[in-house]
Amino acid sequence: MTRSTISIQTTKTDHHIAKLTALAIGLHVLEAMFPSPLPGVKPGIANIITLYVLVQYGFGTAAWVSLLRVFASSLLLGQFLSPTFILSLSGALLSLGILFFAQHLPKKHFSVITLSILAAFAHVAGQLILVRLWLIPHAGVAYLIPIFGLASLFFGLVNGFVTKHLLTRSLKK
Repeated sequence: MTRSTISIQTTKTDHHIAKLTALAIGLHVLEAMFPSPLPGVKPGIANIITLYVLVQYGFGTAAWVSLLRVFASSLLLGQFLSPTFILSLSGALLSLGILFFAQHLPKKHFSVITLSILAAFAHVAGQLILVRLWLIPHAGVAYLIPIFGLASLFFGLVNGFVTKHLLTRSLKK
């Protein structure tokens, strides 16, 4: 019996993206360890990595990093196929959808900070829509919009500034 081996050729870029994906997963798991003052409100620090990858490597790679983060984190946290996983996935998908279109906006007027804010709002919108349609089919869910909107604005700004700083540092190297 002859054994054959399959060899996959990888590049330095592949290794760098794998490290960034692992970092995003680690940040997501780390963030899950800390209690939230309001259920569902998290800073989304792993999204910094998604934004960084979007700018450095393009949308397709950013989508892979984001979706791998959602799936791997849910497996590590024991949440795979739970409502938490479905909410995270819906937020990530709508966020990626917005980023797909927003990345083509004029860079002169729309920076990575703008992308971060738009992605944060889309993430929360995706989750609230799913909550309203699936988990809590009641109009009262709309009362959460201002609270989650303010959190999205704040964390979108913070994550955007951090991403901008990281991108600036990587350009200097």
